[in-house]
Amino acid sequence: MLQITYLTLCILGIILPYSQFVPFLVEHGLNIQLFVEQLFANRVSSFFGMDLIISSLVFWVFVSWEGSRLEMKNLWVYVVSNLLVGVSLGLPLFLLMRQRKLGESDRTYI
Repeated sequence: MLQITYLTLCILGIILPYSQFVPFLVEHGLNIQLFVEQLFANRVSSFFGMDLIISSLVFWVFVSWEGSRLEMKNLWVYVVSNLLVGVSLGLPLFLLMRQRKLGESDRTYI
């Protein structure tokens, strides 16, 4: 059940952010300068932008630490998913694969 929840959050983590980003791309193209200007347009959006940046950094440390501890492979996938979509995909994807890895470990001891 937990794995289904993580998978559902992965799907939502792709659909919801891109439902906002794709119209921006259609209207403005890949205009990084405009994207950053709009992200930091006011104090409220700056709050969310800074929160996202710090959350991403914390996520990368967590992936490195926990992934190495559990001897998970291809840890770069979670960082790339974070960069291409955001924490909304990277975190539930990592947690899904972590849960699967923990499930493998549990079966080893049975």
